[in-house]
Amino acid sequence: MERVTKLASEKSVVIFSKSSCCMSHTIKTLFYDLGVYPAVHELDDIPGGCEIEQTLLRLGCNPSVPAVFIGGELVGGANKIMSLHLNRSLIPMLRQVGALWV
Repeated sequence: MERVTKLASEKSVVIFSKSSCCMSHTIKTLFYDLGVYPAVHELDDIPGGCEIEQTLLRLGCNPSVPAVFIGGELVGGANKIMSLHLNRSLIPMLRQVGALWV
């Protein structure tokens, strides 16, 4: 848990992902298209990725990736991020934490 908390706080937007996950790719692309460049941790490429994945599951991320943290707080997975984007809540949230300036 401590490692996830530390990693989730390193930038205003942090995504835990897997390089082979199409939904992770979609969420990363959404952020890039918005002009946000999050810290991305590919769990299948980093040491201890399996332990991080188990922690994300315990935190309520199901599936475990993508898991998006904004301002150090777990926001959710692909469904939650897309819902926030479609109801126009995502951009104000990103502005509030300094991830977007426009």
